Amino acid sequence: MKIAFIGIGRMGAGMSRNLLKAGHELVVYNRNREKAEALTSSGARVANSPADAARDAEVVMTMVADDRALEEVVFSAQGIASALQPGSIHLSHSTISTVLARKLTTEHAQRKQGYLSVPAFGRPEAADSGQLVVVVAGPHEYVARCKPIFDVIGKETFVIGTEPVQANIAKLCGNFMIISMIESIGEAYATIRKAGIDPELFITTVNSLFSSPFMGMYGKLIAREEFSPARFVLQLGLKDVRLLLDAADDLASPMPLASLVHDNLLSALAQGQGELDWSSMTQVLARNAGLKTKT
Repeated sequence: MKIAFIGIGRMGAGMSRNLLKAGHELVVYNRNREKAEALTSSGARVANSPADAARDAEVVMTMVADDRALEEVVFSAQGIASALQPGSIHLSHSTISTVLARKLTTEHAQRKQGYLSVPAFGRPEAADSGQLVVVVAGPHEYVARCKPIFDVIGKETFVIGTEPVQANIAKLCGNFMIISMIESIGEAYATIRKAGIDPELFITTVNSLFSSPFMGMYGKLIAREEFSPARFVLQLGLKDVRLLLDAADDLASPMPLASLVHDNLLSALAQGQGELDWSSMTQVLARNAGLKTKT
């Protein structure tokens, strides 16, 4: 397929390389041109703008940081909406607000362009190896056309619904469940440490019940207070929880634990931890218990 990829960050670079390896024709764009040019040796062409990348594409994939970045990529004078041909499809992989997801659905439909929300679970290492868990929502026709792409970038694809916004809500709720697990580990560790128990021994014991790779990984990182380099920076985690609370408010769905996690993330941000891993939020819980921390 003729694919354009906008946003060659830590996730986008791995996804793009796998698409090239699978034989897709790829045009790439990134604000920092150097990151896009790193893919030319693998066969990609570098575009001068999002519109340039989208002009001849069957599918445009976007992976950018937040709502503002995606709106710029899509709706600016040199955005993809102005250049994407009728019948071509925009796949949005970013974690964005439900408000923007609905706007994208409406705006693309008015231009007779396709749109799917396709967030994914997984760290950059999973993107590099094509092992992301892909969540997609939108019209069945578009999902079927893009299945070859999903098979390349992920190990599993879950079609969550026919309205694109449903995938965004699922991603926000999934991220919330991960940060809630981190919250529970942090609270437990504060008590465990004050009781003189080794946190790593504790998490190994407890994870025999859950068999969760996330619990095992984060449990060790938190026990060792290893929060840099960040696997997912705290300020982006805070952004995601805010988006979830906004969506829950629109749906009149109380999420009291999400509100608690939001406040603890905000406290961590206020204490200078914004660029650390989001699991560093547990340092706030440790300090609240009177424990000394490395950060």
